Amino acid sequence: MIDKAFDLLNAYLSRLPAFVRFGFVGMAGLFSDTLMFTALTLNGWHPFVARLFSLAFATLVTWSLNRRITFDRQPRKVGNEASRYVLVTLVAQGISYSVFVTLITIFPHVLHQLWLFAGAVTGAVFSFNGHRLVSFAPVSKQVS
Repeated sequence: MIDKAFDLLNAYLSRLPAFVRFGFVGMAGLFSDTLMFTALTLNGWHPFVARLFSLAFATLVTWSLNRRITFDRQPRKVGNEASRYVLVTLVAQGISYSVFVTLITIFPHVLHQLWLFAGAVTGAVFSFNGHRLVSFAPVSKQVS
C-alpha cells in the first residue's frame, strides 16, 4: 500500500526538477525534525541534546524519501548508498547543528525552533549538492 502511494506520488513529482523534489523532501524532514525537537524539549531535554536526536530522526526520514522521490535509483547496493548518504549528511548536519548552537548561544531567549530552521536551511545548501554528487551520483561505467 505504501509503495503504491509512493509510486503515484513519484509519477507526479518526477516531472519536477530534482532541486524542487529535494525541497519537498526537505520540508518533510524539517517538519519531522521540528516535531521531534519540540516534543523532546517539552519533556525536559536540553535543546542541544534534543537537536542531536531530532537530526538523526530527520535524517532517516529524508534518506528514505530522497531515495524514492528525489534522485534516480542507481544499481549500487543499499549499504553503499547509505554509507555515502551518512557521510554527506554528517557534514551537512554538522553545519546545521553548528549554526543552531551558535545562534542559541548568542540569542538564548529567541524561540529555539527559529534557530533550528536557520541551521536546516544552511545545511540544505550543502546537502543537495553533496547528495547529488556523492550519495546518489550516477554509477559510472568502467572502461576496460
